Amino acid sequence: MRALVLSDIHANLDALDALDRVWRGRYDTFDRVIVLGDLVDYGPCPRETIAWVQAHATDVVAGNHDDAMATGGRCGSSARFLAASIATRERLRPTLTADELAYLAALPRTSTITDDERVWQIVHATPRDPLFEYLRPNDAPVEWRAAFERRLAPYVLVGHTHLPFVRLLDNAGLVVNPGSLGMPKDRHPSGSYAIVDGASVEFRRVTYDVDRLIGRLARLELPDAVVEVLIDAFRNGR
Repeated sequence: MRALVLSDIHANLDALDALDRVWRGRYDTFDRVIVLGDLVDYGPCPRETIAWVQAHATDVVAGNHDDAMATGGRCGSSARFLAASIATRERLRPTLTADELAYLAALPRTSTITDDERVWQIVHATPRDPLFEYLRPNDAPVEWRAAFERRLAPYVLVGHTHLPFVRLLDNAGLVVNPGSLGMPKDRHPSGSYAIVDGASVEFRRVTYDVDRLIGRLARLELPDAVVEVLIDAFRNGR
């Protein structure tokens, strides 16, 4: 299986446009295009992002922000980003159609993919808590064992942390996080994604027009404090 793996697009159409330019729209060169949740919130273009995912992705799971957008429930954001999540969701939810909200609501919380040699579980956060658990790559081994002991496959693709990494599990397994295409938090503003080819993993970055994204945000007329947090996050990757 050769797969393009994306996560945490967060309504960032400019990052998707840059990815389209890199691949010239030839996503059919991959066996699968996998999206690990959080299509919406923070960024200004949820409708276009949903349309892109519907057009190109073969496998999609729900993230916490997708669930909050669809249901009106909590998003579980950190204190720093909670106001920005709520403000962008309240501003942009009325622009989504009933079909787009139904699409987000119907996304599964986890799924499995089988190729010729291995089985992958795909999930936004962790197998123990598919939407909300925030597990960093350097967290204690006991936490990793607990979060993944009931996984559905030896190999797992996750998102949620906005940090690209590969981690071996001590009970025979592999966890891959492609990082965030739309809102990186590893102090690198370029969007992050991964190409998984068999058991090999290659991380790549894509540079996009951050100023154009910020201009789109400005036109939403969000509170100044929210815009300040989002500009810092998008411009500085934190």
